Amino acid sequence: MSFETYEARPRKKKHTGRNVVLSILVLVMVAALVAAGYLWNLGRTFDSQSGKISDAFPAEDTRPEVKEESKDAVNILLLGSDTRATRDTDETDEEFGTLPNGGRSDTMMLVHIPEDRKNIYVTSIMRDTWLNIPGVGSAKINAAFAHGGVSKAVETLEGLFGVRINHVASIDFEGFKGLTDAVGGVTINNPIAFKQSLANGITFPKGTQTLDGEQALAFVRERKAFPSSDYQRVKNQQLFVKALLGQLMSKDTLTNPAKVSDAVGQIAPYIAVDDSLDSAKVASYATSMLNLRPSDMDFFTLPNSGTGRSADGQSIVVPDMDAINKFGKALQEDKMAEFVESTDLSR
Repeated sequence: MSFETYEARPRKKKHTGRNVVLSILVLVMVAALVAAGYLWNLGRTFDSQSGKISDAFPAEDTRPEVKEESKDAVNILLLGSDTRATRDTDETDEEFGTLPNGGRSDTMMLVHIPEDRKNIYVTSIMRDTWLNIPGVGSAKINAAFAHGGVSKAVETLEGLFGVRINHVASIDFEGFKGLTDAVGGVTINNPIAFKQSLANGITFPKGTQTLDGEQALAFVRERKAFPSSDYQRVKNQQLFVKALLGQLMSKDTLTNPAKVSDAVGQIAPYIAVDDSLDSAKVASYATSMLNLRPSDMDFFTLPNSGTGRSADGQSIVVPDMDAINKFGKALQEDKMAEFVESTDLSR
């Protein structure tokens, strides 16, 4: 039996392992580029479409010193303006001054983010709270805007609390409409049934319900339907904002790039911020609070003793100065958790 001989062909080296690694690296690079482009577009949308508040802060020599205990905490003054209310009503009995987005400052909230980033504390300040306005005298806090704009309001609150406000943002309630729809509606648990005080007003039953944009706007604006007027409106605004933040922080929203982009695009045109609060700063705050949930947010109203009358006959909200002084000390020492735990904030 004869055998033919064949020259052995050189075997191809296997590069499977290396190819897999290269493929993974390419995918990672593509994903990084896509993510970077996505975040860049989000930042560009926020920075280009949001307005700026010029001269948001008072003169440096009027401001409190930054204390070591709270130097890494953040205080943000949120001003809720209402341009549509100015058009829809004939209320002309008060001077509200000019806000960046052309509305009245019907709502003020001080947002405190402690150094450990484990909680968020949101304090509503009633617009009729009777305080000392620097250079003006005793007046409603809203009068600060008429006498000196946003910087006068900041100066008033910094003097009251003895702590610096790091940022200011003015948000027109109209933005809640598009933002609510962008996240697919916001579910609330309404404590009191009421009907919007318009001819064809929306009815809000007591209990759990999901609001669309138009309903959300009506819910946060209404005050005439309540005997307690602004008190209940402030509570409703707190309830809605907490529910909205919960929706924004939910997995369904955060894992949906289209929904996030839509949300930023909807709210940005209705926001005006101080010069230092850009998208990069917002992102840095957000990433430091990734583990926060709605249950980590405390909402309450600046302590007060109810309503009263000023010497010249105005209806006012009387501040509880003892409790407010404790509140200011807690801000200065970054001990808000202790303040909330030890103080009755049910009003």
